[in-house]
Amino acid sequence: MNRHFGWCGGAVLAAAMVFGPGAGAFAATDAGIEIRDAWARATVPGQPVAGAYAELTSAKAVQLVGISTPAAKRGELHEMKHVDGVMKMRQLKSLSLPAGETVKLAPGGLHLMLFGLPKPLAAGSTIPLTFSFKLPGGKIVKKTVDAQVRAVDAGGDGHGGHDMGHDKGAAHGADEHAGHGK
Repeated sequence: MNRHFGWCGGAVLAAAMVFGPGAGAFAATDAGIEIRDAWARATVPGQPVAGAYAELTSAKAVQLVGISTPAAKRGELHEMKHVDGVMKMRQLKSLSLPAGETVKLAPGGLHLMLFGLPKPLAAGSTIPLTFSFKLPGGKIVKKTVDAQVRAVDAGGDGHGGHDMGHDKGAAHGADEHAGHGK
């Protein structure tokens, strides 16, 4: 064995031991991105959609530009808000995370929608959620976390376990679901 090769091979081995086999998989740490309290609502058989939530913080200003999971065909970022006394939901293409501020994805506000569930999300299980972030300069980095699946509380709201964020009995227009699940 060549001494030079032996030294280089040792350096590569040492780097692999220090940084681990998946060191490059968490490039989101470049921006100091933290994802906390990630969870998804449990679903029932035949329910094709679920909501997911988390708290996101970034040391640098970044944008959340995508969400994916093997538990669903597609993930989307959504926003709920009252417009003229009616709760409306719409898809967002991206979400800005200001530097140093926590953005909360929660029922009734900003949240994630998971479409095309091939099987129910069982309470007590976990699903991987992969968040895609756009850094200043345009580089896309991904970070995957395990999201806890939590049971839906009793007294469903008629939206398949997805909290629409409005008061029970409050009027809401059919157009709030426009484009939902397409």
